[in-house]
Amino acid sequence: MKKWMLPLALALSLTVPAVASAEGELNWIEGSGQQVELGDGLAQLKLGSGYVMLNADDTRAFQKSNGGVPNGSEIGSVFPADNDSWAVFFDYDDVGHISDEDKNSIDAKELLKSYKEGTEEANKERGEADWLFVDGWENEPHYDEKLHNLTWTLRAHDNDQETIINDNVRLLTREGYISAVLVSDPEHLAAAREQMEAEVLSVFTIQEGKRYENYVEGKDKKSNYGLAALVVGGASLAVAKKVGLLALLVVGIKKFGVILIAALAGAWRWMRGKKQQAAARTVEQENRPAEQAGLAEAQPGPDPSINRDTPSL
Repeated sequence: MKKWMLPLALALSLTVPAVASAEGELNWIEGSGQQVELGDGLAQLKLGSGYVMLNADDTRAFQKSNGGVPNGSEIGSVFPADNDSWAVFFDYDDVGHISDEDKNSIDAKELLKSYKEGTEEANKERGEADWLFVDGWENEPHYDEKLHNLTWTLRAHDNDQETIINDNVRLLTREGYISAVLVSDPEHLAAAREQMEAEVLSVFTIQEGKRYENYVEGKDKKSNYGLAALVVGGASLAVAKKVGLLALLVVGIKKFGVILIAALAGAWRWMRGKKQQAAARTVEQENRPAEQAGLAEAQPGPDPSINRDTPSL
């Protein structure tokens, strides 16, 4: 068993009762091609039949029931209904309109250096078992000017040489950004990302009036940082160098690592229950004619020894 699976397996053993309890209280949304709202009119998602979803309140409730600490910015979470290999969590931060003026000058090498330096400094303040090391970009930061999306994937490893993947999508809005955090094991990351992009992000739309191009200069709130700062964690390069990747990944692991497997297990059991109920109904329907025929054959006929014309005493 790989190391990334150990805390997940542990989470299952510790949180199954909580998950089972939460399942009875949460409102799982089963996809059927319907439009689902996220973030109080901020965005919409066409939830396909192969997916299930939790809204903002249920995402936070699920995290709490499994030991997580929601940050208040959650707007929903989506899970494949037919497997438990990945999930995507959506947050919204209204930090102000982020300028994309630096879109052609994002220095991937400098950002990577910042991550490495920050992580090395953070390691000095943590126990050796918690050390992390930045290896490089799995996918360098890329900004899609048409969609106003910023994506990047960073590869790191821990002190036991186990790989950690930090995969991110930021969708810029009128006064902030939506984070789409893909959680998957490294082995299946590429396939999970392809599926997420094709079947989730492709049908995820920001509502008219909330889109990046709807920004009104001088009226709307404006952020004081750009795309490069967004890649390294939000506030600024200086903060990123001080905090480093370690803090970002630890937050991600605490928020999504343990919570993810519980959520996936919950979603999987919920869907399995649905499938089992449907299968049971099918079997029942198929067996009903045979059972009726069997009952008819087993029904005893009239006793020839009894004279039906003789009145009973």
